[in-house]
Amino acid sequence: MIHLRNPRQESHKGTGAQTANSARWTWGELDLLQKNVRTTVLKTRLPSVSLRLCGVLVRTACVLVVAALAQAASADAPRVLPAGTLPADSRLEPLKDLNGYFPFTPPTDKDAWAKRADYVRRQILVSQGLWPMPTKTPLNAVIHGSIDCGDYTVEKVYFESVPGLFVTGNLYRPKGSTGIGAPPLKYPAVMFAHGHWKDARLSEESEANVRKEIATGQERFEKGGRSRFQSMCVQLARMGCIVWQWDMLSDSDAIQFSAQTVHRFAKQRPEFNTLENWGLYSAQAEARLQSIMGLQTLNAVRSLDFLMTLPEIDPKRIAITGASGGGTQTMLLAAIDPRITLSFPAVMVSTAMQGGCTCESSSLLRVNTGNIEFAGLFAPKPQGMTTANDWTKEMSTKGFPELQQLYKFLGAPNNVMLHRGEHFPHNYNAVSRSAFYTLLNKHFKLGFPEPVIEKDFEPLTRAQLTVWDDKHPAPKADDADFERKLLKWLADDADKQLRSAAASLEGLKKEIAPAVEVLIGRSIATAGKGEWELKLKTDRGDYIEMNGLLRNKTYKEELPVVWLFPKDWDGHAVVWLGDGGKSSLYTADGKVQPDVLRLVKSGATVLGIDLLMQGEFLAEGQPLKETRKVANPREFAGYTFGYNHALFAQRTHDVLTAVSFLRTAEYGSHPKVTRVDVVGLGGTGPIVAAARAIAGGQIDRAAVDTGGFRFGKLLDYRDPQFLPGGAKYLDVPGLLALSAPHPLWLAGEGNGVDLVTAAYAPDGNASRLTLAPVDKARAAASATDWLLKQGI
Repeated sequence: MIHLRNPRQESHKGTGAQTANSARWTWGELDLLQKNVRTTVLKTRLPSVSLRLCGVLVRTACVLVVAALAQAASADAPRVLPAGTLPADSRLEPLKDLNGYFPFTPPTDKDAWAKRADYVRRQILVSQGLWPMPTKTPLNAVIHGSIDCGDYTVEKVYFESVPGLFVTGNLYRPKGSTGIGAPPLKYPAVMFAHGHWKDARLSEESEANVRKEIATGQERFEKGGRSRFQSMCVQLARMGCIVWQWDMLSDSDAIQFSAQTVHRFAKQRPEFNTLENWGLYSAQAEARLQSIMGLQTLNAVRSLDFLMTLPEIDPKRIAITGASGGGTQTMLLAAIDPRITLSFPAVMVSTAMQGGCTCESSSLLRVNTGNIEFAGLFAPKPQGMTTANDWTKEMSTKGFPELQQLYKFLGAPNNVMLHRGEHFPHNYNAVSRSAFYTLLNKHFKLGFPEPVIEKDFEPLTRAQLTVWDDKHPAPKADDADFERKLLKWLADDADKQLRSAAASLEGLKKEIAPAVEVLIGRSIATAGKGEWELKLKTDRGDYIEMNGLLRNKTYKEELPVVWLFPKDWDGHAVVWLGDGGKSSLYTADGKVQPDVLRLVKSGATVLGIDLLMQGEFLAEGQPLKETRKVANPREFAGYTFGYNHALFAQRTHDVLTAVSFLRTAEYGSHPKVTRVDVVGLGGTGPIVAAARAIAGGQIDRAAVDTGGFRFGKLLDYRDPQFLPGGAKYLDVPGLLALSAPHPLWLAGEGNGVDLVTAAYAPDGNASRLTLAPVDKARAAASATDWLLKQGI
């Protein structure tokens, strides 16, 4: 239920400011108040204007939401809060980072969970740069150098996930009949992702370290213990599985990116932070959701594609496992690719640290979600996980019980397991591997005695396993030119797909709108529950000025607001947003802006709002030049925007809060809102464009002056207008195109409107698009003219 807050004790004598106590009024109470000339609470006769004011939000026939940039310097609007007091807004609290707390609440409604799961999968895909999925070009796979190891073989493999980006690894296959899956039967397959072990696939432990691990119970054999990675692959091949172990970027044979770039990036690189030929971590890459993590997730998808090209693979038995950073890759691929049928992320799933490396972090990924929920996306299919004396050590009481509830809720309580190993350090040791073998054996029906225990073997050397040799030369290592070319190819490929989708309203709604919802992070349905509290009322003669707070109770957000109510109000309400917040309603001498006054005189009530980090949000009173970042000193956007909404998105939330408040308020015996119109000029223009893209038909009319702004022109990820992914989905024109087929007034675009006009062309909707000249000085007046011509 939406509530207004209004004073129960208030004086209404003459003009001037009237203070108000903070008491809640429901719409029904206001309705009753309107019917009574005298009340014991007010203790005075209410003049007719006050009666109309009490019903000002009650009798709304049409609501017009307008956002505009002040065309001249403006005076400060009357304050809502005492000087020096900031709004009680949760977004002013410390930012969340990878070391926060990430609990998961199990669902109680299957339909609601299905919708939530669909959204989080989409959030993962968008965050990884995989919405839409890059064009699956030929893999050009090369398999060579088969090594006969008796009861299994090992082959060297490389292929291209996208043109020029090589995925490297080894393929282990059972040799002949092992009693499990002999030809012509199909073989189960296991994908093995590694984490932060240096040169994991090619690594060899020292004899001294192996003996220590045997002494502590972590490993069993002096020979096999030399490589935990080969140990896993050999044992699985002996169990009748085909195993694909591939390299993470910068590891072993995956040399095209350096470890410095992949794992240790710390400072922005000016030579890569350019409008053309940009590199990873730049504002341009982030605006297109290009990241190391996204490349690794793409490589995982293409690795599965590679496995599926092998005719002996059983598509119903495809597993993935990995520890640490490999556990992150396991979770994500299992969550987004339905071809995976069993998942085992080791020492990674927890409510605590979510993954500290740049290779397992990206903008948007964990905003309002986390690793427990990612693991939950795989339910009800079989899944296991392990703990150690690391960030997973509390998993048995924080996170796993909730996953158990989820699996039980979905009818598969026996399909999830946790192998506890808090007495071991961070690992994928023989004990943990045995837990995986046993789970795999059970669900893939391999027929081995349980628990499944490894046998010793003779490890292969680095020289035997490497994929590159004279006949198969390696690509250039740490290639800056390749990095730039790769990102350009990915950007061009996405742009081509998205422009094709934007050729129809159906494509816009299917491909671009769902992504924009993730970029912003809220829909009109999840905009939150609103509440209005009146703080101050002033009679200005022809209109009443009322100051107060619009609260979003769902998200604990609070916006200072000024309402201007004409005494002959006709049912319009105008929300006027500008770069100065609610001060945009006023000129430098404190008078109401001329175009605002025209609206008030027309009978419209006008609302001015301090969006987040405007007006009363600014302790120093100066416009924000740079957004906050988490304490981590490394200059990686994903550390901040992987867990927190960008300011641009948060300001869009504020517009949605206002629209949702007006749409969902209870009006007693009076009609509800029948029309909401939105206009945005200046810096708020793109914000309102985004709000319209999200709200769709809930905003009946929109007038937007973009000022020619483009996300793709920003060179600083801390710019207040920065939005992760903002450039990828056809930039501001993509947002504007999502306004179709609803009426739109558009200025500031010059000739760059082809995408928008094409969106309005079908079904006779062209007349709903009004293109205004590029004239900043006249934008507010022209938009107001258009609004007033629309009528009620």
